[in-house]
Formats: sequence, C-alpha cells, structure tokens
Amino acid sequence: MKASITHIFFDLDHTLWDFDRNSALAFARVFEKHAVQVPVADFIEVYEPINFDYWKRFREERVGKQGLRRGRLIDTFLRFNQNYSLDIIDALAESYIDELPGNNHLLDGAEEILEYLAPNYNLHIITNGFQEVQELKLRKSAIGHFFETITSSEEVGVKKPNPLVFETALKKASAKSSESIMIGDTFEADILGAEGVGMKTLFYNYRKEEIPSKYLLVNHLLEIKNHL
Repeated sequence: MKASITHIFFDLDHTLWDFDRNSALAFARVFEKHAVQVPVADFIEVYEPINFDYWKRFREERVGKQGLRRGRLIDTFLRFNQNYSLDIIDALAESYIDELPGNNHLLDGAEEILEYLAPNYNLHIITNGFQEVQELKLRKSAIGHFFETITSSEEVGVKKPNPLVFETALKKASAKSSESIMIGDTFEADILGAEGVGMKTLFYNYRKEEIPSKYLLVNHLLEIKNHL
C-alpha cells in the first residue's frame, strides 16, 4: 500500500483528538458553572452512547444541528429524572460548545504518528464536526500545522458518508482517490464512505467493534506504521 499512497485523510474526533476525555472535562466545568446537580461521571456514562446515537441521526439527516445539541442533553437528563426548560438546555449546550476546546488531549500515539507520516505523505482532515469548533481543536492541540486541508461536513452541506464530502476533500487536496487513504473510527461514515469514492481505508478500532475481515484495521494509532 505504501507505494501507491500519497495523501492521507484523517477523521479528527475519536481518531486523533481525545473527544471523550476532553468532553468530560468540559462537562465538569459546565456543571459547576450552571450548578447542575448530577454527578459528572454518572452523566458521562449515560451521555456517551446517547451522543453517539444522535451523531448517527445527524449523519443520516434525521436531526439537525440544534436537534443534536438539545436532544442529547434532554435525553440524558431525563434518565436522571431531570427535566430542564429549553432555555436552560440551550444555555448548557452553548456553554459546552464554548468549553469543549478548552482541553485538547490527543489520543495515545497521535502526535507521534503524525510526525512519522508528515515527511512522506500529504495529510488532511475530513470531519463531520462543526467547522469553527474543529479548527479551534486543531489549533489549540498544536497539530493543525500537520494538515494541508481541512474539510468539514458543515462547509460541504452534507455529512460523511455522503460521497460529496470525500469528493470535496479530494478536490481541495488535488488528490486522486486511488492514491488516497481514509483513517477514521466510524465504520459507516469514514470507511464505507471513503470506500464508496474509491479511496483506500484503514479503520481505527476505537470502540473495539467487529467489522468484516476484508477491511484493514488498527487498534492503536502507532500500528498505522505497519501499513504506511
């Protein structure tokens, strides 16, 4: 594979940027600021699968940006018998988005693998996250300089796995799909989406999922060295 690849496209959240750790720290500050009477650790345990499901709905155009930001909080708080007004939910959601780039821990091996790849490949980001927030994360985590282009679903108007996202990213990078690989943690959005436009793929198995054996995967970011 090494000889045929010149462009590497990474997802950001849960692939390079440690979303779960940074999100928990952001919620701790939000809860303190707004005097939320739910233990943060208990909240996070319930919130994470709900948030994952809402992002799936968001990718599938079944919920919009506001519905995502509101719904994941409303559904989680209801599990704790907490029923907040929409005004409060919106205030919490806004505070969370403000606080999220406040911590910028990277996943283990992220910076090392980028330093390893950068001399030999053109690196890029394709993300379903919101553009302004993702750019802040890249800048504050000090890895933004590794990437030549950043393509967000918000900028394109549709979300991964829609082929238009990948086609836009390839065009911005002046890259052919045959010489490009997508590395990401969401099988449907990152792997099937990239495969659909002819890109090679490498699944970062962040959640220890079972996927069809024909797909390449790594369980740790430094294992990427075995493929590239």
